[in-house]
Amino acid sequence: MITEFSIDTHGPACHEFTRDIADWLMRAKVGDGLLTLMVRHTSCSLLIQENADPDVQVDLLAWLERIAPPADHPSMGWITHRYEGPDDMPAHLKAAVLPVSLQVPVTQGRMSLGRWQGIYLVEHRRAPHRRQVAAMFQPL
Repeated sequence: MITEFSIDTHGPACHEFTRDIADWLMRAKVGDGLLTLMVRHTSCSLLIQENADPDVQVDLLAWLERIAPPADHPSMGWITHRYEGPDDMPAHLKAAVLPVSLQVPVTQGRMSLGRWQGIYLVEHRRAPHRRQVAAMFQPL
C-alpha cells in the first residue's frame, strides 16, 4: 500500500507530519508491518526527532547552518554549483548527511515511536516549496 504526503514549506524549518502518517495508517486499518518513507527531493531530508521541546528543532537548524552555510559565505568559496542560488548546494550537502528515507515498525496499526519522537521533513532551502514524501506500508 503506497501513498504520498505533500508538505508546503516556507524556508528552512522542521515540519512534523507524524499525525498525518498516523491518520493514514488508521484509515487504512493496517496491522503489524513496516512503514517506509522517502522524500522525493534532493534538498530536504527526513528525521525522527524529539517533538516535545521546539528548541530541539531550533538548535538542529542552527547546527546545520553552521556545518553548511550558504555558498556566498566566505568559508564556502570552494562551492562550484551556484546556478540555483547560494542556498542550493548547501541544501544538497545537508541532505547528504541526513536521511532521505526512514523505516518505522508498525504494531497493531500504530507506529512504534518513542514517547517524544516525531517524524519531520527538514527543509534546507530558503524559498517556499511543496515537498512530496512517498509512504509505503508492508504488512508482516
